[in-house]
Amino acid sequence: MKWIKDEEFIRGNIPMTKFNIRVFTIGYLAIEEGDRLLDIGAGTGSISIEAALHGAEVWAIEMKREGIELINKNKSKFEVNINVIEGKAPVDLPNVKFNKCFIGGSGGNLEKIFYYLDENLESKGVICGNFITLKNLHQFIDLLNKYKYDDIETQLIQTSYMDKIGLMKGNNPIFIIKGVKR
Repeated sequence: MKWIKDEEFIRGNIPMTKFNIRVFTIGYLAIEEGDRLLDIGAGTGSISIEAALHGAEVWAIEMKREGIELINKNKSKFEVNINVIEGKAPVDLPNVKFNKCFIGGSGGNLEKIFYYLDENLESKGVICGNFITLKNLHQFIDLLNKYKYDDIETQLIQTSYMDKIGLMKGNNPIFIIKGVKR
């Protein structure tokens, strides 16, 4: 299995989960052959593409038109099958049972998304979210506790990269949070 580097994705003005965060996220989700992953706020589709390459059946929802176009271009480029949904979670989500869920963006609907997942995420299903704001981080953790998720893990990832002349440039710190549904 080859991991995809950031520069291989077709990009636009939509945020993309960067390589090192994708690796951690796919690891926390423990994606494997036969999983059914729901990717909420799919952006460019980087998590969806990696999960599909690991053998998951993927549903990706994105509300921005540019994001939908990028997901479709990337799924063609990497020759994976992804169920792409243009819309807003949870109102436009299918009545499908998932065993994995990634939240990259919630559109301010985290509480409603958890309500949806209460019915549509299987018992022992894994949810993972990436957050750059403390407000959303705290709300996600509160909802994991409210809906009685187990095995909650939180990690702060701070990365940087070296530019062409050797200066270190910092990326936004990202909180990765995972929980397992009872």
